[in-house]
Amino acid sequence: MVRSNFEKLAVYQLAEKLCDEIWAVVSEWDYFSKDTVGKQLVRSADSIGANIAEGTGRGSFQDNRRFMRNARGSLNETRHWLRRAHQRNLMPAEKTERVKPLIDELSPRLNAYLRSIGPVSVETEKDVE
Repeated sequence: MVRSNFEKLAVYQLAEKLCDEIWAVVSEWDYFSKDTVGKQLVRSADSIGANIAEGTGRGSFQDNRRFMRNARGSLNETRHWLRRAHQRNLMPAEKTERVKPLIDELSPRLNAYLRSIGPVSVETEKDVE
């Protein structure tokens, strides 16, 4: 199978790695935890890569940028749910240590990728910061 353009992006590959790690963690939780925090956490993590993929398939730089901003929003939502999972003792320290570096690396990569998309205006640069 031929890879799509988005699949070749390092930022997309990192987003995939993050959502796979989160899936592995959440799949071990009890039903109540999965049904509440788990579903939200998996959906927000999956949404990061989905937005990258959708943005690269759009016909304009503006659309692609909009989807990258959505990906950043999903990353922040994922951070929120990871904080809730940690606070509620659903994330053991060793699992948190596997996910945290991915989150820490993904944020600046999303920003860098956003800055790299098409011609950049002054407003776009301010929006990335």
